[in-house]
Amino acid sequence: MDPIESAADPTSVVTTLRQLIVSGRMTAGERVAEIPVAESLGVSRTPVRLAFRSLEQEGLLEKAGKRGYVVRRFSEADVRSAIEVRGTLEGLAARHLAERGMSAEVRAALAQAIEEGQAVLDKGHMVEDDIARWSALNQRFHLAIVSAHESRVIGDAIARNNHLPFASADSIALDREALPGEYEKLRVAQMHHQLVLDALDRRESARVEMLMREHAWVGFRYGQLFGLPGGVLGD
Repeated sequence: MDPIESAADPTSVVTTLRQLIVSGRMTAGERVAEIPVAESLGVSRTPVRLAFRSLEQEGLLEKAGKRGYVVRRFSEADVRSAIEVRGTLEGLAARHLAERGMSAEVRAALAQAIEEGQAVLDKGHMVEDDIARWSALNQRFHLAIVSAHESRVIGDAIARNNHLPFASADSIALDREALPGEYEKLRVAQMHHQLVLDALDRRESARVEMLMREHAWVGFRYGQLFGLPGGVLGD
């Protein structure tokens, strides 16, 4: 694994390691340990330890004995299925929300996430700190829709699905060596957020369901439109 400059923020470390797995620079079955990874990324062991736990929950790493982890084996078909399931479930939650109507609190949370997303993009380019900022606001946007449902069934199903590789809305893999392309990808994601809120405001249930299902594919497919590698595992 090549040395990579990275902030000590755990979210940044998670994103870096996730991208290494996406690109195939960390291969299936490869053993990873805190000290060499921390030295490679130029950070302390604490954010690496936290990142390992997060990636284990995402299904990208699995425990290897008492110490250390290995990169989990998974196929592109596994990733596609997990993303499709998330899009379907989030679309269902959004459709129900449109049918019932949003509370003022839910709308405010969505609008705040969109405002913060625009602030990230207004510079016209991405910087390192934007990765953690986007990850946090994106997670809040999705959570606001899902947690607004009167039943926990959809949220619980999404939580179970989130343990599959790249299934979580927070499983953002950004290539630090191609930030201009990643910036364009986030512009599309931001537009999706705006369109989702518009559809919810208009109580257009079928439209918002379609938008959420399509939005789930931004990280997996849309990069190809801006010169980024398609799919995962370096495909």
